[in-house]
Amino acid sequence: MLLSSGGFAVYLAESNVFNLLVPRFGDLSVLANRERLIDAWLQSKLFRATFLDAKEIRAKLLSEGRNGGDFLRIVMGEMARAQGVRRWADNSPEELLHAYAIKQALPDALFIHMIRDGRDVSLSLDARPHKWVRPFRWDRQNSLLVTGLFWDWMVRAGRKQGEKLGGDYIEVRFEDLQADPHATLARIAVFIQHDLDYERILRVGIGSISAPNTSFKGDRGGPVGRWKTKMTPEKLAMFDKLVGSTLQELGYPLAKSGDGGNLIGAMTMRASYASYFDAKFWFKNSAFGRAYLGPLSGEQIDNTVIATDPATQPAPTR
Repeated sequence: MLLSSGGFAVYLAESNVFNLLVPRFGDLSVLANRERLIDAWLQSKLFRATFLDAKEIRAKLLSEGRNGGDFLRIVMGEMARAQGVRRWADNSPEELLHAYAIKQALPDALFIHMIRDGRDVSLSLDARPHKWVRPFRWDRQNSLLVTGLFWDWMVRAGRKQGEKLGGDYIEVRFEDLQADPHATLARIAVFIQHDLDYERILRVGIGSISAPNTSFKGDRGGPVGRWKTKMTPEKLAMFDKLVGSTLQELGYPLAKSGDGGNLIGAMTMRASYASYFDAKFWFKNSAFGRAYLGPLSGEQIDNTVIATDPATQPAPTR
């Protein structure tokens, strides 16, 4: 929606600089690390989606890209310059966990935390052909609940990051955007100091505005409250026990669907996955994780990130 409002560089990709590229390639002030990252990135759809000149951007990144903030600023800035606009925006959900680090590297950055009912988020992620969150072997039948626990962990961690950002951080409810887009966009417009005309956004229709990114293609129901018809009473009751405190804290009413298992079991499951997510995040961003996992190739980047790849799009016809 921001890109469709005008004045923003159009980049149909999630940059993944802080949550994927920097952790896997290491300290970018080291020339060898910087070269490995740039060369792999140039072979990926993350670069192809920029439509920049490979030789020119490589030279600029090599000379100036000494950390993740530099990398993102240079790439986005060059796209904005090439497209004749002044601003850029990046939507990489897991970058939320690095918001404070991003703010330190990019002091002018503003953060919009889009929050959605965890039950609808869990249904959406769990319906994907490749599971977003992998449950423990003994919890495979509870993948929907495990996805809910990941939502809970992400939202809580993101809000903690937001507490450090002061007035440069705002929370927006997905449901408010659906119910009253004009008022919600007006609030965001004040925050980012940018005109967000809803009619223009619909008319321009970049990306998911015109082609919704949904896990329920063909479903005639709307994206809000889908859980009311697609989750069983038993799952809803267990969901309440697992993440009900977060739902209520965010203003979402509980389902109150009766008995969904014992409370002690729910508390144990919640604590186990919270520890697992914490440990996984630490490992991914540690020197140990980098040494074990190694750098990424362009193909591996492509298999991990979400981006519209120009190389796979049909050629325009006259």
